[in-house]
Amino acid sequence: MNVRVLFMKRIVILGAGESGAGAAVLAQKQGFDVFVSDMSVIKTEYKTLLDKYGIIWEEGKHTEAEILNADEVIKSPGIPDKAPIIKKLIAQKTPIISEIEFAGRYTNAKMICITGSNGKTTTTMLVYHILQKAGLNVGLAGNVGQSLALQVANENFDYYVVELSSFQLDGMTEFKADIAILLNITPDHLDRYDYNFQNYVNSKFRITQNQTENDAFIFWENDPTIKSELAKRKIQSVMYPFAVERNEKTKAFIEQDELIIKTLKTLFSMPTTELALRGLHNTYNSMAAGLAATIINVRKENIRQSLQDFQGVEHRLEYVATVKNIKFINDSKATNVNSCWYALQSMNTSVVLILGGVDKGNDYSEIEDLVLANVKGLIFMGLDNKALHAFFDGKVKNIIDVTSMNDAVNASYQMASDGDTVLLSPCCASFDLFNNYEDRGKQFKSCVRNL
Repeated sequence: MNVRVLFMKRIVILGAGESGAGAAVLAQKQGFDVFVSDMSVIKTEYKTLLDKYGIIWEEGKHTEAEILNADEVIKSPGIPDKAPIIKKLIAQKTPIISEIEFAGRYTNAKMICITGSNGKTTTTMLVYHILQKAGLNVGLAGNVGQSLALQVANENFDYYVVELSSFQLDGMTEFKADIAILLNITPDHLDRYDYNFQNYVNSKFRITQNQTENDAFIFWENDPTIKSELAKRKIQSVMYPFAVERNEKTKAFIEQDELIIKTLKTLFSMPTTELALRGLHNTYNSMAAGLAATIINVRKENIRQSLQDFQGVEHRLEYVATVKNIKFINDSKATNVNSCWYALQSMNTSVVLILGGVDKGNDYSEIEDLVLANVKGLIFMGLDNKALHAFFDGKVKNIIDVTSMNDAVNASYQMASDGDTVLLSPCCASFDLFNNYEDRGKQFKSCVRNL
């Protein structure tokens, strides 16, 4: 078991959402003195959970006297390092870790970990779907599913499929992925990384830290950033690259319209037309998931069946409805430019595109060619659309600003013509007008259905 000797007595948890509340329960069960602090109001479900285990908590403030005496702090991934309380903890050299790091100390389960700028939720859910249908004892955690710490505290899974953001990876030092999947790296969250892309890249590559020759690293070999970084790094684990076109090292590829996985132990193939997920980006996701399942010896028939019947992820290129021959697609999960690029690239009609929200230092040049070729109009939905106007004004004729989802849907419906697609693929975070991207997507679907 990967458990180091712990001398600390007091664990302070900052943030009482899914990860924080779960970490608190695990810490309590391990016999630590636990205190939970959240600057926001804690949801009722998490207050109930904390109270059930007799854990002391506060909301709407950070009481420094109760926090700065911690032996170790578990921080919510949403709290930036520039937060005042974090600065003080760093200054006094208090160890600050993530919930994933903490949970990993108390389980022997195999960890299948997925990261990337785009596609990680779909791939995570697909891997979990394959393993679950194969009858394995598996949990789903990280950015999706229940808190890893809470599951470690209350369950006894043999495998965990864990979606990891760069923020979670930043708080991990000793945690190890038995199978690490790195789908792609494109600029995202640069506001959290001093607008330095290399800092973000370094965070993503932390998914390979602590891996040994007994572990696996699955990655898209044609991603230019990954390719560049691999030339500079010494990865200890066995490499499983995937790509559309194979070379001598490629382990998953497309040949004569067949998805092929070829490793030392396995030769698997199935027609790409049978994949449940459509689009090139989803073919990559299917390759990565198939490789992970192959590495842990899931039967070929289980893999094939699961790749055929997977239902996809809500808010990711999700078909909503067709109204008077205008199709509406919910891609609210597209919170960065590259994700929007994949969405536009998969469209085969003229598009009205809804963009906007909290800009994270976006470079819209990545989608410029696709916008100029296929987009007939733009709806900017945000409190501050200056960056969008600075880039697109003069390039796209039809641009409308709105500050609500109802106005965005109505404006896009009026702008669209027979046979067009209205695509919500915002490129931005949602926090200016919505609680999160799920709230944004649900409002979009509701407004479309009310047309």
